[in-house]
Amino acid sequence: MTTPSYLIEELSLPASLDAADTDAADTAEFLEFMELCDELILQTWGNLDRASSAAARLQYWRDTAYTRLRLFFVRVDGRMAANSWVRCELQENLGSALLHVGVLDAFAGRGIGRALLVHAEALAAADGRPILQTFTEHPADFDVDGTNLIKPATGTGALPAGAPGVRFAGKAGYRLEQVERFSSLDVPTAADLDALERDALARAGDYELLHWTDSCPEEHAAQLAVLMSRMSTDAPSGALSYEAEIWDVARVRHVEDTWRRAGQSALVVAAQHRASGELAAYTVLQTTADKPWLANQDDTLVAVGHRGHRLGMLIKIRNLRLLRESYPAVRRVLTYNAAENDHMLGINIALGFKPAGYDGEWQRTAAAAGAATGSEIRN
Repeated sequence: MTTPSYLIEELSLPASLDAADTDAADTAEFLEFMELCDELILQTWGNLDRASSAAARLQYWRDTAYTRLRLFFVRVDGRMAANSWVRCELQENLGSALLHVGVLDAFAGRGIGRALLVHAEALAAADGRPILQTFTEHPADFDVDGTNLIKPATGTGALPAGAPGVRFAGKAGYRLEQVERFSSLDVPTAADLDALERDALARAGDYELLHWTDSCPEEHAAQLAVLMSRMSTDAPSGALSYEAEIWDVARVRHVEDTWRRAGQSALVVAAQHRASGELAAYTVLQTTADKPWLANQDDTLVAVGHRGHRLGMLIKIRNLRLLRESYPAVRRVLTYNAAENDHMLGINIALGFKPAGYDGEWQRTAAAAGAATGSEIRN
């Protein structure tokens, strides 16, 4: 099937959102692209909880020493109708690229998604990246134990086989490797956490809790880097191709600086082993001023040698208490977990997290490439 021809334009990021510091045309185009991203999120989720602010997008979309991102769009009758992006890591995973395509419902079925995907795959191939990854997003409006489902290679979790994104990814040669559960928590009262905390404390006598906001104290930064590197190896990744990340203090500081520039505040709780002084676990909650009702649960990790002491539960409870104290306007926390991550999901369920949706993680190698056909991936 011939892929229709569309003009695919690359987005140029403005230097800043301050009109005095940047080209007006770049700023206008960036803001229009951001509006398109929000429309794509709204048509899938019905709200903008998963959307980022302009400041956050501007920071996270910039190239760094660790990642390179290129963003593209297609106009139909003068307005942005679809977008795509290609992200390549620069320190590890040099043979893979993460791709994504989004098409507004009003413009679906015209081959725009196919054109954008073929274009993104060609860019990845030109960069010597034969492993291609993408994702699809699915609200929790289907029966996960029902029929007409597709399961990932892990055997855990499922997606509706008839969903447009699922059909599109499958026809393009991608294989579903993992399902992530997207969950939401109504912030519990302090009393709701008491019994869980008492139980966790009874198992964690060999550990003490530390906490900080935004920036890790210098005396703990090297050990935090070790834990952050283990997120790339210890967290379940299904059959997806991921290499171990190498973290040092400079990389930790880079992430913390990006949070600040993006307008995000991070609450961090860590568990330290009393006898050795070693950091054994950490968890991060993030807030933004533009969404005072919402927090995002970022990384949570308990190092392998320190598991079995309820540290995951303990550090999450302490951080939820800090969230209530520091950001009383927050009413909801969002998080993501691999469907096969039974232990962390068990902690979250005990805390009160409820499923809000599912993300499908897809992968293929360039050798398995075929002409993309079918409906467009929806953002």
